[in-house]
Amino acid sequence: MKSSVAPGIRLITSFSRDSWYRSFILFLTFIFYTAYHLSRKPISIVKSELHRNCSTVIRPVDLNITNNATWCDWAPFDQDNYQTLFGVLDNSFLVAYAIGMFFSGIFGERLPLRYYLSAGMLMSGLFTALFGLGFYWNIHSLGYYAFMQVMNGLVQTTGWPAVVACVGNWFGKGKRGFIMGVWNSHTSVGNILGSLIAGVFVSSAWGMSFIVPGIIIASTGILCFFFLVEKPEDVNCTPPQHHSDQESGEAEPLLQNAPHTDRTVNSAISTDPPGVVEDHTEAISFCGALSIPGVVEFSLCLLFAKLVSYTFLYWLPLYISNVAHFEAKEAGDMSTLFDVGGIVGGIMAGLVSDYTGGRATTCCVMLIVAAPMLFLYNYIGQRSLGTTIGMLLVCGGLVNGPYALITTAVSADLGTHESLRGNSRALSTVTAIIDGTGSVGAALGPLLAGVISPTGWNNVFYMLISADVLACLFLSRLVYKEAQSWCGRAPRQRGFKEI
Repeated sequence: MKSSVAPGIRLITSFSRDSWYRSFILFLTFIFYTAYHLSRKPISIVKSELHRNCSTVIRPVDLNITNNATWCDWAPFDQDNYQTLFGVLDNSFLVAYAIGMFFSGIFGERLPLRYYLSAGMLMSGLFTALFGLGFYWNIHSLGYYAFMQVMNGLVQTTGWPAVVACVGNWFGKGKRGFIMGVWNSHTSVGNILGSLIAGVFVSSAWGMSFIVPGIIIASTGILCFFFLVEKPEDVNCTPPQHHSDQESGEAEPLLQNAPHTDRTVNSAISTDPPGVVEDHTEAISFCGALSIPGVVEFSLCLLFAKLVSYTFLYWLPLYISNVAHFEAKEAGDMSTLFDVGGIVGGIMAGLVSDYTGGRATTCCVMLIVAAPMLFLYNYIGQRSLGTTIGMLLVCGGLVNGPYALITTAVSADLGTHESLRGNSRALSTVTAIIDGTGSVGAALGPLLAGVISPTGWNNVFYMLISADVLACLFLSRLVYKEAQSWCGRAPRQRGFKEI
């Protein structure tokens, strides 16, 4: 009697070689950027340990300190302006990250992604661990910690343009919003894991809250060096088709304004077999990437969307600790609910934008709804445990959904815009421009929160609500174009051809 093939084997063999490679790359890049965000999160957890309410802390009997008010704090954060000092740490990282991001995309276009990512993760692990070693070396210099944050911010810019470019190389437009919505949950997963790992050590030896994440991201850098495959062609897989034949024909008028596009090259591209996209062009210039329709609007929208997201990333645990009077570990654990909501929000944003073809409208609607939800969270969010959990999940989904969609599917759409006519090397530069502009907002948000929070948390939330409204305004022209498409006054296109 002939034996039947085991169900598991049938499942495995039902996937093509290309499918296995694509799944592997998606999983691998997910791990990489999870590690990047995991190493950024500890500073927000450790803040409430560096400056505590010492009157509630049990003082060791053998500790001989005359300054009773701040005996349990870590200098120099034992001063009254500790919130401003925390803002200095946040902005040392974020300003360096924002500046470095504009250059990172340029390097990412010209260097092998595997080497670039590996080096970036190894260096990030080093500087993250050095910050934590300040605890064991008994360092109390603000300059030391600020310098480590600056260096970490610079090397962390290697991550985002490189992983988006790699995923963009492997996946076409099809269901890009959904795929990248699921994939982009690495941001929230990294924040959650970073919070939990830092929370384990924060009350006993806060230095380990940085050292352990540093070891983790350095380990993923080694993993990247040995296993990352940048392009399908490197392993004889079929490259994705970013644009249909119809799209290519309709894009012909855009050739006159296509950045860094050669007409002879375009003729060669048009004779390639279906599904084959050759990289005939030079890496795109910064100004050439800016000229792609939609890049400027989405970049400015992300500036304000990321301002809101990163303010929560860096200040939510301290807010929960101050308002709800939780311990440092409990506040850190509670703040992970915001990221759990962000996972769901990112996936939903991708699904809706795939179905409707309206990336800008999806972002705008979520941002509009987020504004009143932030107002409600500030006023009723701490009334009960159930209310806190519910509001954190809702706010997390609405705040992180647009941010996730713009930094993934929108960036990939614009980086493979048909006006480029096959210039796949634009993806890293476009991603860096969009995320770099967003990182300016990421730097401003925590800075403004540090300045405004001494006047009351209400004012911080008013600032966040205003940022949401401004983010919507920058998308208004794109939303109008999408509405025209749906109403039949313009041909409906998926993506940004008519923008």
